[in-house]
Amino acid sequence: MSLNDPRIEVSIGTQRLKLWDGHRLVMDVPCSTSKFGLGTQPGSNKTPLGSFQVQEKHGADAASGTIFKSRQPVGQWLHGMETQSDLVLTRILWLGGTQPHNANTFERYIYIHGTNDEAHIGRAMSHGCVRLRNADVIQLFDLVPVGTAVWISE
Repeated sequence: MSLNDPRIEVSIGTQRLKLWDGHRLVMDVPCSTSKFGLGTQPGSNKTPLGSFQVQEKHGADAASGTIFKSRQPVGQWLHGMETQSDLVLTRILWLGGTQPHNANTFERYIYIHGTNDEAHIGRAMSHGCVRLRNADVIQLFDLVPVGTAVWISE
């Protein structure tokens, strides 16, 4: 499926990510934002608010559950393995802020990515990023190009 006018909306209040193509809702899935709250301070592990764009995409051909460190595949996470670590899995959509207050988002390494803690998707449990179930991040990754607009709101 090819989208003509994609945009992503993330709601902190409902812990949902929606993908729109113009006025048509394409995806509506639970997500997980920061357990530390909202903000843009470096090192705060908080989720920033406002307008962003997908600046880079990583992991196009990776297997579901691929573990990424510094956006490079370093191993494979399988169901049943520990979930205490906040692993970046499967796909990465790296966000860049488009407003003065969130301009440091790219340097803060704020991603939309898969997780090894799918049981807590739908609750604020991340370290600043927007976590998705691995199947959902694969679908989203395949539908949106670099440059896609992203809006994160309370």
